[in-house]
Amino acid sequence: MALYEIAFSGQCLPGTDREAVKAKVGQLFRADAQRIELLFSGRRLVIKSQLDAAGAERFRQALERAGAVGEVCAMASVEAIDLAPPPPVDRGPRAQVIPRDRYMAAFVDVDAPAYDIAEAGALMQVESAPVQAPRLDLSQLSLAPVGADLGTSARPAAPAAPDVSHLKLAP
Repeated sequence: MALYEIAFSGQCLPGTDREAVKAKVGQLFRADAQRIELLFSGRRLVIKSQLDAAGAERFRQALERAGAVGEVCAMASVEAIDLAPPPPVDRGPRAQVIPRDRYMAAFVDVDAPAYDIAEAGALMQVESAPVQAPRLDLSQLSLAPVGADLGTSARPAAPAAPDVSHLKLAP
C-alpha cells in the first residue's frame, strides 16, 4: 500500500487574504500564533505523514478550504533488509542469581558477567612486563656551573648617535 505525506510551504490560493488564511489554518490545526508563523515562514514543512491516498486527499482539501496550498507527496517505500546475526562473542562465565526473597526473584533472568570479589590486599591489575627506558645519547650535552645565568646573551652595544652638528633649521 502506498503511503503519502502532506507538506505545506506557506503558499495561499490566488485571490485570498494571507491574514485570513493564517487565521483559518490556525483554527484548523488549533495552533498558536508562533506555530502559525512557523508554518507560513516559506520553508517546506511536512504536516502529516503515513497517510493513505484518501486520507491525504481529505487533508489537502481541508487546507484548500482554508485558502492554503497543500502538497501531497508519495513517501518513498523502504525495503525490509534482513541483517545477518552478529557473530558470537565469548562473554565469559555468566552470573547465576539465587533468589533469597521475592525482591531478588525479579533478578533471576538477568544476564550479567560473573565478577569475582578479590581478597583484601589482592592485586586487581594483571602484572605487565617492566618497560625498558629508551637509550639516549646525551654525550653532546653539558651542565652549566652552579649559579650561572642561563639563557641570557650579552646585549650588543647601542650604536653611536649620528653627528648632526652641521644641520641647521631655516627660519
